[in-house]
Amino acid sequence: MSFVRVQVIGGGAWGTALAQAAANAGRAVTLVVRDPALAEAINSTHRNEAYLGDQALSANITARADYQSLFEADIVLMVVPAQVTRHTLQAIGPEALAGKPVVLCAKGFEAGTLDRQSQIVGELAPKALPLVLSGPSFAVDVAAGRPTAVTLAGADIALAEQVAAALAGPSFRPYAAADLVGVELAGGLKNVYALACGAVEGAGLGLSARSALLARAFAEMSRLVDKMGGQTGTLTGLAGLGDLTLSCTSEQSRNYWYGVQLGRGRKLAEIEADGHRLAEGVKTAPAALALAQKYDVDAPLIAAVNMLLAEKVRIDAIVAGLMARPLKREGEN
Repeated sequence: MSFVRVQVIGGGAWGTALAQAAANAGRAVTLVVRDPALAEAINSTHRNEAYLGDQALSANITARADYQSLFEADIVLMVVPAQVTRHTLQAIGPEALAGKPVVLCAKGFEAGTLDRQSQIVGELAPKALPLVLSGPSFAVDVAAGRPTAVTLAGADIALAEQVAAALAGPSFRPYAAADLVGVELAGGLKNVYALACGAVEGAGLGLSARSALLARAFAEMSRLVDKMGGQTGTLTGLAGLGDLTLSCTSEQSRNYWYGVQLGRGRKLAEIEADGHRLAEGVKTAPAALALAQKYDVDAPLIAAVNMLLAEKVRIDAIVAGLMARPLKREGEN
């Protein structure tokens, strides 16, 4: 199968960065954005200044504000927010995606349905071939050509390997994997834990507390992945420990940054009023808690993040409550 033409749906920082990575891998890339003015600006200046500043973009990237060229694509990258995936797929229609690898790049679960991204594709574009891209990566690094390694998972490992090879470039390395469920769960859950770790930092509770929370987050994530049919071994790789560590320790992570602000006592409405785009973990946290309850998984950290977002209690009180939980052997559920 020839993978020459790549269509990236979503002109934000991550979508533009992945378009850049695909172009650097030698692909002909079409970047679909919502605003025709933005498409014109990208085509004339070879920059997406609103999201990536002065970063120069490859001449192999052409931007447009419609889906007309989608039928010609060999690979489609869906890089819209997790809560927008369903609406976008409805606008595209199933015929345009039939038989094509559709790489899902959003990390999160749909509010209400609790669906993973691949489940939404399975419902709305049943003949598409869903894959999931996840792992420790910041858009600015990928766009600038800094070394980045990620996981590309699909139920058909041979297809995942072919698409990974097509997207691999000098500084962007996707590793193929077969655990679609585990990779999707890890990608969504790490955003929730990043909020918690950021809040610990913002409240000045210390690096020891943050490291302990990070370790317990990994254990909690493992329980949920196991119950939902994923492979816990996936969590020791890029999509698990790699992404969890990056997202929970750097203010370049929007979720971690949001957590820091919450830990300092700021309200969500106040943060958003300053013009900051909402972090995915804010929408994912209630869905993650509902999933934990559905699968009867003890998830005190996910519950704590939901209490924090509901502004029912401060992070220092939450941590104190976690420290007061009954002692047990490490590794016990």
